[in-house]
Amino acid sequence: MGYFKGKQFKKGIILVAVGYYCRFSLSYRDVSELLRERGISVHPTTIVRWVHEYGDLIYQIWKKKNKSAHFVWHLDETYIKVKGEWCYLYRAIDREGYTLDIQLRKTRDHQAAYMFMKRLVKTFGEPTVLTTDKAPALLCALKKLKNNGFYVHTKHCTVKHFKIFVMLHVQSKESKPFMPYINKGEVFKETPPFQRTMNFNNY
Repeated sequence: MGYFKGKQFKKGIILVAVGYYCRFSLSYRDVSELLRERGISVHPTTIVRWVHEYGDLIYQIWKKKNKSAHFVWHLDETYIKVKGEWCYLYRAIDREGYTLDIQLRKTRDHQAAYMFMKRLVKTFGEPTVLTTDKAPALLCALKKLKNNGFYVHTKHCTVKHFKIFVMLHVQSKESKPFMPYINKGEVFKETPPFQRTMNFNNY
């Protein structure tokens, strides 16, 4: 990987540090201390830069290797605060509870839902079954996508909002790593770094 050329630390160290932070819900200081115990001195702010720089890259590699996703999807959106502002987090999981993709948007409308759902189907192909709640934005986006030739062979099911919310945030196998970033109030100066950090939890 040429992405690591010229870095002070070797690729393996960077990947382990980013993996510790994102996969095991550790703080930057925790990761720094773990590396120090192994004889590697890395300042927490350096790990912050690594997460922002390589999180999305590793996630994109994961997506390319996992295009054959299970074809039963659950899709919903919830809202979280980023830098004091409410944003909407779209998330899709498969039948096994693995995250297919996420997207953080400042708006909750059919266009945001449309772009997210279109990216999903272009990445993984059409699901056999798509389950959503009855949010108007999702229903409108799906109708528009079907009119444009997407999800034409997909069976659509709707459930009450609270049920799908439980699926996404409790049943999902990646829900545990996600929540600390929301609950602990990690400081993100803008949306893109937050998006990259959230994406990496899929890896």
